This record gives sequence, C-alpha cells and structure tokens, in this order.
Amino acid sequence: MSDTVQRPSGAHRGRPDGFGGVVLRPGDPSYDEARSVFNAMIDKRPRLIARCESAADVAAAVRYGVAEGLEIAVRGGGHGVAGTAVSDGGLVIDLRKMRSVQIDPEARLARVAGGAVWADVDGACQQYWMATTGGRVSTTGVAGLTLGGGSGWLERRFGLACDSLVSVELITADGQLVIADETRNRELFWALHGGGGNFGVATALTFRLRPLTSMAVVKLYWPADAGVDVVRRYRDLIEADAPEELGGGVFFLTGESAEPVPVHLRGERLIGASAVYAGSEQEARAAFAPMFELGPSFVVAAEAPYAAIQSAVDDPPGFRNYWSAEHLDELPDEAIRAFCDRAAEMPHPSPSQQVLMPWGGAVARDAGKWPLPHRTAAWVAHPFGMWADQADDRRGIEWARGLCADLKPWSTGAVYLNFIGDEGQDRIVAGFGRENYDRLARVKAEFDPGNVFRLNQNILPA
Repeated sequence: MSDTVQRPSGAHRGRPDGFGGVVLRPGDPSYDEARSVFNAMIDKRPRLIARCESAADVAAAVRYGVAEGLEIAVRGGGHGVAGTAVSDGGLVIDLRKMRSVQIDPEARLARVAGGAVWADVDGACQQYWMATTGGRVSTTGVAGLTLGGGSGWLERRFGLACDSLVSVELITADGQLVIADETRNRELFWALHGGGGNFGVATALTFRLRPLTSMAVVKLYWPADAGVDVVRRYRDLIEADAPEELGGGVFFLTGESAEPVPVHLRGERLIGASAVYAGSEQEARAAFAPMFELGPSFVVAAEAPYAAIQSAVDDPPGFRNYWSAEHLDELPDEAIRAFCDRAAEMPHPSPSQQVLMPWGGAVARDAGKWPLPHRTAAWVAHPFGMWADQADDRRGIEWARGLCADLKPWSTGAVYLNFIGDEGQDRIVAGFGRENYDRLARVKAEFDPGNVFRLNQNILPA
C-alpha cells in the first residue's frame, strides 16, 4: 500500500499529502486537550493528531500513517474505556470537526458525519419529533457506539443503534472510500453491525428514523439495604411481559449532595429504579406501579423531549474509569442476592454505578441477524466504575471484576463489547461467538489484511 503514496515536499515535516485539516504535535497549544479522552486513566502521547474536516482528509491521514508505519488510532467521542482513541507515539485520526447531521424528514433518514456525538443527532431529529436508538449519554460518539452494536434507552422498543443503519461510508486501510449497505459490500455491512472499528474509518452513517412524540423518565430511590426487595420486584415487573416502551434499569449509586435527595440520604449508598419510557409520564407511572408500592424515599419524574432525556445523565469528565459487563440468561433470587451483596464493594462516594438492565423486546427479535450473540440475554449486569483518586484503582477494578465473577453461574458467556475494556482475546471471541468471529475475520482479511485498524476490540485477519 505504501507505494501508492505520493510523498510531498512537506512530508518530512509530518503533514499528510492532500490533508486539509490541522495537524497537532507535542508542544502545540491544543495538543494536550486533543489527546485527552473520557477515561482519565489514559495518558498517551501521539506523535501526530490529524484533525480531519472531510472524508478526503481521513483518506490522506490513513495513507500517510500506513506509509510511515505509524500505529493508527481513530478518535470520535473518545468514550471507550480502554483508551483506544489515542496511541502512544502513533497517529490519531481525530474526527471531531466532522459533526454534521442531515435530516430527510420525508424519507425519515439521518445522514451523520463520523465525528458526531449523540447530542448532534438527537438535537437535529428532535425538531421533527423523530429519533433513533442512541446511547445513554449525549457525549458518546455515534460511530463507535453504533459499529459496536449500540445499546441505549430505546433498545427494547426500536432495537440497538445498528439495527437502524441504512448505510456506512468507510475509508479502508488503503485510503479508499467504500459504501456498505444492503446491496453494496453486503458482507462488510453485516460486519459493521457489531464488528466495531476493525474495517476502516466511518466517515458517514445513515440511519432510519422513527416517530417519537413523547418521552418520560421516572426514577425511584431507596436506601441501599432495600436492594434485594427492589431488584426482585423489578425483575418480576419486567418478566411479567412489561411493555417494550419501558427501558431503564435498577442501579446502586451514591446519593448526590443536593436536591431532590433528602438530607439524610446525601452521600449514602442508594438503590434506584428507573423507567425511561417511550410515551407519556402517565403511561410510565402506570407501567411502574408495582415499584411505587415499595414506598420509595423520593421520586423524580418528568416528561421531556428525547434529546433532553439523553443529556440528563451525561457522565462528568475527568474521572478514572473501569467498566465491565455480564449478560445473564436468568435472574433467580440467588443471582439477585449476589448482585446486591457486591454493591458494598462499589467505590464510594463516587459517580460509580452498579447497573442491572433488562433486554428482550426488539433487542432479542433480531438476535440472529448480526454478529451479536449476546442479544439473547434477558439481563445485563454492568459495573460502571468512576473515581477521582488513583489510589482507588485497584479497589474499583476488583469490584467490577468481582461482580462479573459472582454472576458467572447465570451468564450467557457472550458480552456486549462496548461495555468492557481490554479483557483479552477470549473475551472478544465470546462477544461475537466463534462462528461469527471467524466470518468477521474473513471480512477483516479482505478490507484490512495488515490489521492497520487494531486499536479496538480487535478481530485478527483470517
């Protein structure tokens, strides 16, 4: 591939040929800001950061990185817990200047540039009262979340984010633009529904939109020692054929030191139950009626546009992060007790949460269509660790790993890879299943035989 690159006279200064964006190097005023990512544990120093403004810039940067033998990282939202959006001594292809969103309201389509975050998409769609499944915070990158599958508040109603993909425009390892959809590069299109950034740099994604005229959120809170009763009641509610409009989960967290948390619960461990409902507040309260019967200590409820709900719990930056997940076939009382017992080890006080989410509905309906075998899971346990002090790293990581170990007896064995960091190649294979992994490896060999795009949940070329 390197013999296709024309070396410009300025190549020795470290600028890709034909690149129209800004190149940052160590010492430049914006360099430290540009290399920082959501997880404050990550402290990498790239040789170059190429701030792209177009697909042509991305292609030029990829060709340059390959020719120079640089490790290539792709930066969108920068939320990935493993910090693969940056590279020590390598080249970062920074897409954050590419955030346009074009809505076709009649066709109900959104064309989204590769560096957009969900706030960009949600805001553009909101004026038409339409939406597609995004993540659970507005600052997450659209491409990274979607190409990894895309779990979000609306998943039980509309499926994962990737289920709404109509097409993807991709710069491959040889610097060429390809389009993958239901008629072109169909095997690549299949692979992009969960295979992550293994096959190239997504410069645009087109989504199918759905009408969404009302959304509501209802959150109920109790002291943490009510955990077993709350989780058991929530399980029974979901398993009693809860409506697909009902998303959310149950979670342990630290009570905030402000209203509406009562003074005696501020800074204390709490158990919460949330209904994020694709409908009215009245409907959400009715669906959540069995939870109200447990007498919550306080309640937060509101009807709001989807874009507002998406940004209501945006995670604060600057914390050290460690996440993992376990997907469960069932949730017997023994599993509930194990889940609740482990919450005592959660970093505290901190923004950490220990979350249990229901799947099913539209998530399960397309379980065999894409390379995502974890979709058959009934439940997802997700330790989401965030803390400020480096001294808490060991404690936080042991808590997250301990929760997964506790729940192994009920695990499907598969895992949604966007919820975890670097947990080894066996865990990656489990995320796809062996048959899917082997098929993905063949697609990888066709579009990235040299494994140029390896800073991800990596699929080795066949």
